Amino acid sequence: MVDLIYLPVLVVASTILYFGVRFVYNVFFHPLREYPGPFLSKATRAVWAYHTFNGDMLQYITSLHEKYGDVVRIAPDELSYNTAQAWIDIYGHRSPNGNGNLPKEVSKRRPELNGTPSIISADDPTHRRMRRIQAHMFSEKALSAQEPLINGYVDLLISRLQEKAKNPETNVLNMVLWYNYTTFDILGSLAFGEDFSCLESDDLHPWIANMWRSLKDGTFVRVSKHFPWPFDKLVYSLGPPELKSAQKVDYDFASGKARTRMAQGETDRVDFMSYILRHNDEKGMTTAEIESNAALLILAGSETTATFLSGITYNLLRTPEVLKTLTELVRNTFATEDDINIHGVQRLEYFTACLEEGLRTYPPVPSGLPRVSQGNVINNKYVAAGTVVSVHQWASYSSPKNFADPEKFVPERWMKEPPARYANDHTKVFQPFSFGPRNCIGRNLAYAEMRLILARVLWNFDLELQPSAQNWNSQKVFVLWEKGPLSVKLVPRKL
Repeated sequence: MVDLIYLPVLVVASTILYFGVRFVYNVFFHPLREYPGPFLSKATRAVWAYHTFNGDMLQYITSLHEKYGDVVRIAPDELSYNTAQAWIDIYGHRSPNGNGNLPKEVSKRRPELNGTPSIISADDPTHRRMRRIQAHMFSEKALSAQEPLINGYVDLLISRLQEKAKNPETNVLNMVLWYNYTTFDILGSLAFGEDFSCLESDDLHPWIANMWRSLKDGTFVRVSKHFPWPFDKLVYSLGPPELKSAQKVDYDFASGKARTRMAQGETDRVDFMSYILRHNDEKGMTTAEIESNAALLILAGSETTATFLSGITYNLLRTPEVLKTLTELVRNTFATEDDINIHGVQRLEYFTACLEEGLRTYPPVPSGLPRVSQGNVINNKYVAAGTVVSVHQWASYSSPKNFADPEKFVPERWMKEPPARYANDHTKVFQPFSFGPRNCIGRNLAYAEMRLILARVLWNFDLELQPSAQNWNSQKVFVLWEKGPLSVKLVPRKL
């Protein structure tokens, strides 16, 4: 009986002792003890967890780099970098000294429901096999075949926007939604052979809204996994309860769509599944692998592009002189709207410079992509094995050490002959599609959509940012930006 009475006291005392010992070890004896960072961030994961849960880790890490420099210890076993060399050492192709292509931090990821890794979480041999298969559907040849399909949805976007713009009661639109409608319809058609009817219905498909909840839930799972039992359960319980079932809803819908499309077999469509089935030999992808990648294809290929378009629209409207120059370029280059195509826009250097500056000032994936050191030299200094390392995109792109006037939207910095003030920008730190053997496989498709959609919008409309959206970019981040409404008035172009 006496033992039972004192059991709670013993548990509490043991817990305090455990965390006290970890606290002292992390600060004074840990292999990373010499790396700069806030005292509490060195001592405990609690600070990192708080900011991740709150969605303001982006601002927190950026402030740490401003204070401590190129590398900062953001948690007891995690380092953040903001240099071009770190991209090479962490993500680049494997070098003789063992640097580059460091393994992903998969132990803290939420596992796929069917137990089969996607291309994001797969080990290197599996990743290479999946990438070889999927590379066909993102090739230049595939993009040429897909352009009419993409154009069809951009036509529909412009048609719907023109309907809204003609009426003073409907000409102020949330452009975040309309960009999402377009990119999700395009990717739905490319991935599953059928779209989500977002442009037709002026409504986000329920699965798309749920996909964001699933992504956010994955963030909270990752946070909780950094704590020992039973604290991991306690930490996860702090997240919104409505997110708990989102992953299953996400998987069930996407895998069902994938199975339906696979049952149709190889067709003459230009969708992704045709390429997967056409090149799916004995080294191809299993049904489970295709299902694991189904939702990822939609998320990676649509949400990020829509995010970019929202961000560059905001930044253009906040920089009227750039908007005027870019709009005039589009309207003066193409004799008719039908002349606007992927390769025609691609030849416009200033247009591409605006895209690059848009990706710098509002990168669709603004955080770091965690990898694990194997005992590597990163940024010219040894990093103990087991350390989580990453290059933080937002901190890198907003650093005055890397870019002159980082807070300004200056496309000229990306021109072949930039102004003298921007000639020494460290552009090699700019890797919005990641770097090395695991960089974004859909880069060509993303640029094609970005070029076509933005050029067609600027050709057809004069845009006016509304007062409610002046501080639109003040957002939280849960892997991706948590975007609010971007209210823009559309004025039909006067021909």
